[in-house]
Amino acid sequence: MDKKQLDAANAAQKKWDSIAKPLGSLGLLEDSIVRIAALTGASDVRLDKRCVLVLCADNGIVAEGVTQTDSSVTMSVAQNLVRRQTSVCRMAAAARCDVYPVDMGMNTRPDFAGLIDKRVGDGTANFAKEPAMTREMAQTAIDNGIDLVREMKSRGYDIIATGEMGIGNTTTSSAVCAALLDLPAEAVTGRGSGLSDEGLQRKINVIDRAVARYIEKNALSLREDALGVLAAVGGFDIAGMAGIFIGGARYRVPILIDGFISAVAALVAARIEPESVIAMLSSHVSGEPAGMAVLNELGLAPIITAGMRLGEGTGAVAALPLLDLALAVYHGSSSFEDIGVAQYTPQ
Repeated sequence: MDKKQLDAANAAQKKWDSIAKPLGSLGLLEDSIVRIAALTGASDVRLDKRCVLVLCADNGIVAEGVTQTDSSVTMSVAQNLVRRQTSVCRMAAAARCDVYPVDMGMNTRPDFAGLIDKRVGDGTANFAKEPAMTREMAQTAIDNGIDLVREMKSRGYDIIATGEMGIGNTTTSSAVCAALLDLPAEAVTGRGSGLSDEGLQRKINVIDRAVARYIEKNALSLREDALGVLAAVGGFDIAGMAGIFIGGARYRVPILIDGFISAVAALVAARIEPESVIAMLSSHVSGEPAGMAVLNELGLAPIITAGMRLGEGTGAVAALPLLDLALAVYHGSSSFEDIGVAQYTPQ
């Protein structure tokens, strides 16, 4: 953090402390505004223009029977995103948030307009049989995510929410999480969209075998090679979101983490470029088993705890009205001086 950023963070905190209310009484809402001030280098925090980027990609691991539906659903939901009819679209409309669906690499090219084209390939490979992608493809996806932030900043967006859509991506994210946190798949893997006990066990077994094989093959700890993890067991959407978090730090745009998949992407970004954490805001803690573990690893606390696990960026968008409420207090409240009361001080 440079001097300008530090000064902005201190000024934002001083502003909060001057408001006629108990110190720190808005908790993480106050902290979030201070974090944004630190990132942007400006204590006059404004979030007037916001968007959610929904990264769509297909995953070859679906062939292993780890999902309830097939990959065709990814394209169907992507088209519904374009029509502005999905859950995140309806929530975004209420939160004054623009929606940008992005094709990171679905199995086929869409035959309809309305998606930002950041394709890396026609879906990833089945990581139970071979690496999901090459390291070069993983890096390209990250670079595409960084570029998305540059483009959104050039359009005047003050904050970006992350979202994703891709059948099989709770499997890819659980595999990435297991490798980076050195945890067994059982500890980080959930039912996704509603697997049975048998389906869940199959998913766990697929992840455990794949992560163990790539660690043995590479003769190293994947925990130390986030790009290698992405290439081995990741997805284009996760890699693209990792790039969005890195881009947030580079272009000084705050980025809202959504749920588990988005948080895993944030963890990848933090391992590749540790300074990218400064751009991250945690919206909520996912209902997936390792949702809190990933946030703890990042040193972040969720604004919302509601057991959400829908994806698409719904949790990230849900945090925007809360940030609006925080800014309403931050910019519009009376100070202790205004009401003639001595300012509170830490006791």
